[in-house]
Amino acid sequence: MDPSRPDIAIVGGGIVGLATALSLQDRHPQLQITVLEKEPDVGRHQTGHNSGVVHSGIYYRPGSLKARLCVEGVGLLKAFCEEHDLPYQAVGKVIVATRPEELPRLDDLFARGTENGVPDLRMLDPDELEEVEPNAAGLRAIHSPSTAITDYGAVVRAMRSEFERRGGAVLTGAGVRGVQAGGDSVVLDSDAGEVEAAHLITCAGLYSDRVARMAGADVDDVRIIPFRGEYMLLRPERAAQVRGLIYPVPDPTLPFLGVHLTRTVHGEVEAGPNAVLAFDREGYSVLDVSLRDTAESLAYPGLWRMAGSFLAIGLYEYYRSFSKVAFVHAIQRLMPDVALSDVRRGGAGVRAQALGRDGKLLDDFVVKGSERALHVLNAPSPAATASLAIGRHLSELAGERFGL
Repeated sequence: MDPSRPDIAIVGGGIVGLATALSLQDRHPQLQITVLEKEPDVGRHQTGHNSGVVHSGIYYRPGSLKARLCVEGVGLLKAFCEEHDLPYQAVGKVIVATRPEELPRLDDLFARGTENGVPDLRMLDPDELEEVEPNAAGLRAIHSPSTAITDYGAVVRAMRSEFERRGGAVLTGAGVRGVQAGGDSVVLDSDAGEVEAAHLITCAGLYSDRVARMAGADVDDVRIIPFRGEYMLLRPERAAQVRGLIYPVPDPTLPFLGVHLTRTVHGEVEAGPNAVLAFDREGYSVLDVSLRDTAESLAYPGLWRMAGSFLAIGLYEYYRSFSKVAFVHAIQRLMPDVALSDVRRGGAGVRAQALGRDGKLLDDFVVKGSERALHVLNAPSPAATASLAIGRHLSELAGERFGL
C-alpha cells in the first residue's frame, strides 16, 4: 500500500490509536490504514509513562463509557497479552479506608464496582486486610483480586507489529502541522510528508484538542491541561513487602486516585503519583517549561475557575512535589512502617486531562466529530486498560459516520 494515500489516517501512535487501527482491520480488512506518530517510536508519552495497572472498573460511574469500556477492555487486553506472550499478572488490589469519614465512600465504590460487573469483589475487615496485604493498615478495605499489572510499552509495540503484519503502515517522525478537510479527502501536512486520506481519526493524547482544532472540530469548550504525576520507588527490601496494589479511598471531586503503592511487572514498587499542573505538555520534569503551553493554559478561563475550587489542594500537591517528607507521609497512611530512607525519587508521567470552560474536569471519555473525521478529546485513565474496547467503539462509530 501507499502509506501517503490511505483510506483512513489515524493521528497518534499511542495505545488508543493502535488499538483503533487493529479494530478497523478486524472489521474492515480491505481498508488501507496509516498511523502517524510524531515521535521516533510508538507509545512514548502517556502509554509509556504509566504504572502498568490493568484497572478492573471499580471507580467509574455506572453507565459511563469508562465503566463499560474498562470492564470490556480487561478481557480483551488479557487475551491480547496471552496471544502475544506479554506479561499479565493478576496481583490483586485493595482500596483502603484509613479514616472513619472514608467509610461511606468505600461503600459507594463497592456498590459501583458491583454494578459495573467487576468480578469477585469483597469487603475486608482489618484482620482480612492483613491476610491479603500484611503491611497495609486501615479500618476496612475493598479487595479486587482480578486487578492486574502489565507493561503497556510492550503491549503497544506488539500492537504495532501486529498492525504492520496485517498490512498497516506506521509513519514515525510524522508530527501533524496542519489539516485540510474538504471534497472527498482529508490532507495532513506532516513532518514525514503529505498524507491524503478519505477519513481521519485523531487519538493525539496530550495534543488532542490542538489536532482536532486543526481538522475543524469545534473544541473551544475543551482544553487539554497537562498534570504531571511523580513517583517514588520503594527500596527492594520494602518492595518485597507489597504483594499487589494498595490504594486509598479517592476524593470523589477529583479525577485522580491519590498516592498509592503499585507493584510493577519488573519487580519494583512505585509510590505515587501526586498531581501537579505541568507547564509543558511533555513536562516530565519540574524544569520543563513551554511558553506556548503555559500561555495557553493560563489564558483559558476554565483553568482559573478550577483553581478557585481546588486552590488549597493544588498548593499542597506542589508542596508534596518538593517535599519528600510530605510524600512519605501520604504513603504512611496506607503502609505505616515506611520510613524516609525507604524511598527514592522515581519517574514521572503527564496526564492529558480535558477541562471544560466552566472549570469542570471532564470525567468520561469524550469523542467528537468534524467533517470526515472523529476525534478522541479525552482519554485519561483507564484508557490503557480499555484501549482495545475503545478501539472497537471507535471503529463502530467510524463505520456509521464514514459509511464503511
